[in-house]
Amino acid sequence: MVTGLQNQGSSNQPMSIGDWIITFIITYIPLVGFIMLFVWAFGDGTHPSKKTWAQATLILMVVGVILAIIFFGIIASIIDGVFSGYQQAV
Repeated sequence: MVTGLQNQGSSNQPMSIGDWIITFIITYIPLVGFIMLFVWAFGDGTHPSKKTWAQATLILMVVGVILAIIFFGIIASIIDGVFSGYQQAV
């Protein structure tokens, strides 16, 4: 009887803890880690787990940048409102 859990190659083997540690160390290197996320997310021959993780990480980075832009825009607007009210009073 054939099941879906049958070993069909190295891509179905789970990544080891050592593989994940190396992956995280590489991502902590400035610029290199960012570039490697794109390589792992969209390149061929990447382990499916690492590929999905890299795609999710890039999506979360985009969400973080968008939220940061909104947050700093609100803060800048508040500061501008405070200083423009101060200048009118003087």
